[in-house]
Amino acid sequence: MGEWGFLSSLLDAVQEHSPMVGRFWLVVMLLFRILVLATVGSDVFEDEQEEFVCNTQQPGCKPVCYDAAFPISHYRFLVFHVVVLSAPAALFVIFAVHQAAKPGRGDAPGQRARRLQPFYVGSVVARIAAELGFLLAQALLYGFRVQPLFVCRRRPCPHRVDCFVSRPTEKTVFIHFYFVVGLVSALLSLAELAHLLRKGPPARPGCCRRPQERGPAPGQPAGAADGPCAPLPRGDLTV
Repeated sequence: MGEWGFLSSLLDAVQEHSPMVGRFWLVVMLLFRILVLATVGSDVFEDEQEEFVCNTQQPGCKPVCYDAAFPISHYRFLVFHVVVLSAPAALFVIFAVHQAAKPGRGDAPGQRARRLQPFYVGSVVARIAAELGFLLAQALLYGFRVQPLFVCRRRPCPHRVDCFVSRPTEKTVFIHFYFVVGLVSALLSLAELAHLLRKGPPARPGCCRRPQERGPAPGQPAGAADGPCAPLPRGDLTV
């Protein structure tokens, strides 16, 4: 599970820049995707090809029928799904670290957050696109049920061949669970994007509100509110 641990630590670095709903997405990703896939998924699908049995001994028939039944291994598809979903967040972390390490970058936290927010929003948009794309691909490739019997008529099979899938009910339950987790993850990502767009970029350091949002103080002429105001506290992308 070393590779999963590295991926988890990389994703954990994103929470510094995430709002609360983004941290909920991270919990779903780490617990219900990476942890479940690493501990349960490998056991569910480890015998996927070995226990795929066909009622013929014709050389080459079983591999051809397995390829027809499962164009991509369920387990490899789900692993690839997690990797692609993690890529936008990982790229954002790399970019943020690179920006912070640039010589002469003595920005205040609010300035740094303001500069990084468009890139974070872009990573959320890329994550949503990947999530919806993989949900659609899962539905088209596998559907929502693993059939216990697969009928194969491909060459070099001499005739109609019946092939049997191991533990179809267990695999069906796992696919349903993973699809529901994908829907929840997509909804959380959409909610995070809506929150970021509604909130807008962090205010510039040294200004508590936009001039047009501040009214003049009692006894001040109109326009006096456009002057300096009290500095903001430390700003970031979180809520």
